[in-house]
Amino acid sequence: MAQQVELKKTLSLTGVTMNAMALIAPGAFLWLTFQLQAAQVNSSGGTTAMDMFAGLVLALILAFLTAISYSKLSEIYPEAGTGTSYYFAEKAFMDEPSKLSVFSRIVKFIVGWFSHLYYWIYPGVMVAMMATLITYILGQFGLAVPLFGQILIAVVFAALTGAVAYRGINGSTISSIVINVIQIVTLVFVTILAIIYRVQNPQHVQFVHQSFTSIIIPHSLANVLFQSTIAILLLVGFESATALAGESKSPKHVSRGVILSLVIQGLICYLLEYAGALSWINTSYTVSGKTGLDAAAASSAPIGDMVRILGDTLLNNTGFFLMVVVAISVAIAVFGTTLACMNTGIRVTYAMAKDSEMPSVLGMLHHKHATPHTAVWTITIVSAIVGAIGVISITNLTAVTLVSNIGTFVLYGMTNLISLIAFMRHPKRNPITHIVVPILGLLANIGMLLAVIYLGILGGGATQTAAIAAIIATVVWMLIGIVYLVTNSKKQGRRIIAVKSLS
Repeated sequence: MAQQVELKKTLSLTGVTMNAMALIAPGAFLWLTFQLQAAQVNSSGGTTAMDMFAGLVLALILAFLTAISYSKLSEIYPEAGTGTSYYFAEKAFMDEPSKLSVFSRIVKFIVGWFSHLYYWIYPGVMVAMMATLITYILGQFGLAVPLFGQILIAVVFAALTGAVAYRGINGSTISSIVINVIQIVTLVFVTILAIIYRVQNPQHVQFVHQSFTSIIIPHSLANVLFQSTIAILLLVGFESATALAGESKSPKHVSRGVILSLVIQGLICYLLEYAGALSWINTSYTVSGKTGLDAAAASSAPIGDMVRILGDTLLNNTGFFLMVVVAISVAIAVFGTTLACMNTGIRVTYAMAKDSEMPSVLGMLHHKHATPHTAVWTITIVSAIVGAIGVISITNLTAVTLVSNIGTFVLYGMTNLISLIAFMRHPKRNPITHIVVPILGLLANIGMLLAVIYLGILGGGATQTAAIAAIIATVVWMLIGIVYLVTNSKKQGRRIIAVKSLS
């Protein structure tokens, strides 16, 4: 009889936190998403970019509400293993002594299915961004990369990341620690330069935001909400700590790692970095005849442009060198983000496969590395395809980003609902963290979903096109899930909704 291969409990609090931090990436997305945010327009065709910082704050509030729910669920269900919200859903509904228990299977399937829309598309978004980043770097050396070359870069990068994920989580943890340190130090340094530039104003330019108050205070509540639909990409990943429960030495490491990773990166790093970048944006910054935030929307790497100008102005014409260094640090961070998301995604898939809710081949563990190796190579192929689609245009990249974010909103909203049900009759229920927080988190995620739908119906330009494409992709994925659930249930002779026992 073949020896049963199990996941190994090797991760400390540092390991859990660093893997979660690598998925959030505490600086790389400043480079990666600034263009997407600068290019977003509202229903009247006007830019929403003036509310970039406020949109980040709103997304951060949503993230913390959801993070608290994840943290509390991991405390009462430490045996979740790789299942995270998928497992939480089953336990919460089965433990609830009411009619809700009959819905345990359908709820956990919905959670698991939409988790894939998030965890399996997100790496592809990162692959596309890496290809765009490498193209930008090569372009600074006068090397033009055609579209086919960008697609090839995306495919190769997906394959290399998948190869590392194949070897297991320990090597990933070491990589995550190094990556986090490099990107935080590098981009905090750049942020300080941007603020110094603002204060000294060596070129006597006119800044887009005339005061720091203008950066922080919302200009339009609708635009803040729209900006949040993209800004959430900066923060997702804190929940990946709960997918490492099966490899964590202590349940407390998981609970603490969820909150700690979000505090370090979202509350500290990203708020600081966006404040710095937005304080620098000025009307003398031009790209293709456009200025300010419009120039940022037209550039393939507005933060790269900013770094180059800062280096030339403040550091004796070292802008090109500084830009290359920062770009390399971002590239390293994107690798870590892609790897961390793959690690999380395949573990959720593994949990569903072991539960006979996905093909059993996806639940097979490698005899040496103890990784779901079939799932690893499958997610690698999906990432390469999504990445290739994303590099074609900014509209495509925005569309796949929104697909991933829709999956995020559904997953986070469902998790808040699960937390509410789990603690409804819990003997140690706290009315704030166990009732109020999950309700607010659920409502916030529903609001984000409605904002994406609104952009698809009444948005303008490329933003509307991307939103419509994302909505269609989501509906298609949902229909595939319905068909699979029905056919798989008939094949196994299982009920989708259980029959309540009369005893």
